[in-house]
Amino acid sequence: MEHLENEALYELLRMAVDEDCTLSFSHRLSSKDWENLHSECLKQLIAGVAYQAISRLPRDLQPPHKIVLRWALEAEAIKGQNKLLNAEAARLTELFAAQGCKTAVLKGPANALLYPDPYIRQVGDIDLWVDGGRDHVFAVMRKMGYKIHERDLYSPHHVHLDPEENGIPVEIHYRPSSGIRNLFASARLLRFLESEIQNVERGSEGFYVPSIKFALAMQLAHIQLHFIKDGIGFKQILDYYMLLKHSSEDNRREIANRLSDFGILRVCRALMWIMGYVFELDESMMLCKPDEKLGRKMLAIIQKGGNFGIYEMDSLNEISKNFVVRFLKHRWRNFSVFWFAPIDVMVSELDYWKEFFKSISVRIKLRRWSLWDLSHSKYVKKEAR
Repeated sequence: MEHLENEALYELLRMAVDEDCTLSFSHRLSSKDWENLHSECLKQLIAGVAYQAISRLPRDLQPPHKIVLRWALEAEAIKGQNKLLNAEAARLTELFAAQGCKTAVLKGPANALLYPDPYIRQVGDIDLWVDGGRDHVFAVMRKMGYKIHERDLYSPHHVHLDPEENGIPVEIHYRPSSGIRNLFASARLLRFLESEIQNVERGSEGFYVPSIKFALAMQLAHIQLHFIKDGIGFKQILDYYMLLKHSSEDNRREIANRLSDFGILRVCRALMWIMGYVFELDESMMLCKPDEKLGRKMLAIIQKGGNFGIYEMDSLNEISKNFVVRFLKHRWRNFSVFWFAPIDVMVSELDYWKEFFKSISVRIKLRRWSLWDLSHSKYVKKEAR
């Protein structure tokens, strides 16, 4: 987007999520500007949040009526989806409680409870942590009538609930996080999270949520993992801002002291710069000193890639039908984020090449050389059989 539209978006986000914000909207946008801004909100999955601010703007500063109407309908749909998601999370909580299992909803619906309006955050899936470890959780799920698919046997931390009930995708986590690619730092992080996840409390919607301290560490690692792999969007940035706003000084100090041990310091410095630049967060609320150079680069990648980087990935795949060109562009994308988490990027590349060489014989047999298959050879091997 153009600079004017970016600044307008940042103002709208600050107005929407900060109840103490006294900011008045200072931009007069054309119809085309509003269309572009609306498209960016859809791309970043923040249309409901932005509409929260737009609905409070003076009439002469609002978008054209047709855009407002479209935006309002989208916001109402998001509210309805949130209510459905919350009800399903509460129902699953009770089902597992009947089996004697302690649970907590990670990320999405738990984050939404921190917003001024808990129904404006764009919904995704339900990530439900269930205590007891992998074998215990598998046994409980089978007892409850759920199937464990072969694809989920490869996952080190979660399984997909099958069948999906009420059309809502659900992941059952038997570990509180997937960690990061730096194995030693990830082990330290997971030990902390395994201990802290025990401190849950029942939320207003009928499901349990983990502590803010847990969420600050877990979601920062989640941001780093996805940012290195494919990208993140403003939805994840907003969530983290809300966590910081609801955190105590003691929470922030403890996580700040562990950033290096957990292997997430560089990404945190970039993220803190974005918090200051976009949301005008005071440095006293930050976890570490912001890094402007890394922050500007992260912000540019977020704006280009959209939610979880899907637009950047699609662009890399569609820009050329030539396998070699796509291959080189994906390799370059990995190394372009090297300084955010050097060890993670190197481990990611080593894993890529290991899968690449393991899958050569299968790929020759199938005569398929898509970039996606190259990095997911276990599924290709299954297809070959």
